[in-house]
Amino acid sequence: MTVAHRVPGCELCEHDGGRLIHHDTDWRVVGVDDAEFPAYYRVICNRHVSEFSDLDPAERERCMVLVDTVERVMRELLHPVKVNLASLGNLTPHLHWHVVARFAWDSRFPQPIWGAVQRAADPAALGAVAAALPDVDRRLAERLHYA
Repeated sequence: MTVAHRVPGCELCEHDGGRLIHHDTDWRVVGVDDAEFPAYYRVICNRHVSEFSDLDPAERERCMVLVDTVERVMRELLHPVKVNLASLGNLTPHLHWHVVARFAWDSRFPQPIWGAVQRAADPAALGAVAAALPDVDRRLAERLHYA
């Protein structure tokens, strides 16, 4: 693995990027505090790289194991209609993956979370997902520790 380095002014070099769920030498997994999409996590490279192809093969494999683990735990505990995976980096050019549980009742489904609003989200359903997050976070921490 490559020695970690940080870039001054990079938001993800200077901050965790959310609720810290897991941290190891090369990666961290955080929960994103988003009231509209409570089951939203990021898998973030600890060193500053812009692109997935900047990683060596072992780093790419480790990243995908973490993304897969987050997706599997959300599917097991929350039963979303779909899980969105994205690595954009247009605004924050520091490698990170978005892992977002999607539900038919959410405000933008089937559009991406950054798409046009389709409806008001079901407040009871939003509350149920938010209430389940401590269990999701706990299960993620356990699984990611052994992933």
